[in-house]
Formats: sequence, structure tokens, C-alpha cells
Amino acid sequence: MQGIWDFFTVMERGGPIMWPLLGISVVAVAVTLERTWFWFNLHSARETLRYRQLLAAFRNGDRSKAESLLRNPGGVYDQLARRMLEDGPDDATALEQVEELRAQTERFSTVLSTIVTACPMLGILGTVSGIIQSFELLGGKQTIIDPNDVSGGIGEALISTAGGLVIALAALFPYMVFRVQSERALGRFEAMVSAAKQGLGPTRNWSVRK
Repeated sequence: MQGIWDFFTVMERGGPIMWPLLGISVVAVAVTLERTWFWFNLHSARETLRYRQLLAAFRNGDRSKAESLLRNPGGVYDQLARRMLEDGPDDATALEQVEELRAQTERFSTVLSTIVTACPMLGILGTVSGIIQSFELLGGKQTIIDPNDVSGGIGEALISTAGGLVIALAALFPYMVFRVQSERALGRFEAMVSAAKQGLGPTRNWSVRK
């Protein structure tokens, strides 16, 4: 109970900006957990092995092996492999499918990027609000009897700034990790398309990177 009481005390001292920051932090945690689960499953040992097997089957032109591997449900690599088998590894088909899969690999990246950018700004807004509150007291006509009245505004400024920075930093590291995983996935898409062209169709110059 003491911890909960301390939490609400900090929220109250941080001013009204703390509540939007709290809501944003909940969103950041939810997105981080969802993306962590997605990448953990996609780049697990089982999925990595299956990706390599599909790559070898495409490179060797072994359609039956690739089709047998795809009988069990899988992740985004399986979706690309099925499209290559069904429609062929031509440039238009590959580019269309990779762009569709890119949306899955980069899902919520804009949300985390916005959180990283917006939270410090919200913290600064709380800083300005707290300083204004303190200066209004100092510049007022009434005599300040309790110094805590002034320190309350300063405390609001410091707490809101710290809260915004903590949330931004907490979201920044997962965001960078997820970006690295997305680049890794795009590299695998490119490798799979190249292998499919080598084994299943004519080779053309094509790259998924823009």
C-alpha cells in the first residue's frame, strides 16, 4: 500500500502532465511486449531453421521440398515463400509481397518513434507549467508564508521533466532493437527472393532496399 501511495503522491506533485505521460507509458509497454513476442517467435531457432531450409530448397529448385516445409503454419518468411511458389519470383510479385510484409515487420514503429519524441516535449511543457506557477506566487501581491508553495511549482517542473525523459529513454532502446530486427528481416526477404530467382526462375537485378 505504501508503494501505491508513493506513486500517487509523485503523480500529484508532478502536475497534470503526469497523467498523459502515464497513459503514454502504458501504450509503450504494450507495444514493446507485442513486438518482443513477434520477433521472438519469428527469429526463434525453429523459424530460423525453417527459413534456411526454404532458402536451400529455392536455391536448388526443389519445389516439392519447399511445399512440404510450407504445410505447417509459419511467419512472414513463409508468406513470402508461398507467394514465390504460386506466382513466380518476378520483380513485380516480389516487390508487392515484400511491401506487404514490411508493414508487418515495422508495425507500431511509428508509435514508438512518436513516444520517444513526444515524451520529452511533454515533460518540458510540465516544466514550463511548474515554473509559471512558482513565478506567479513570487510575483503576486500576497505575502508568501509557506516556502513550500513555491517549491511545489519547482517540484512539478522537475518531476514532469524526469518523467518524460524516463519514458522516452525506456521506449528508445526497444525501438532501436526492433529496427535492427526489421532490417534483418528485410535482408532475409532479399535473400529468399534471390534464391527463388536462382532456382525457380530467371535472375534479374532486384533489391528490397530503397
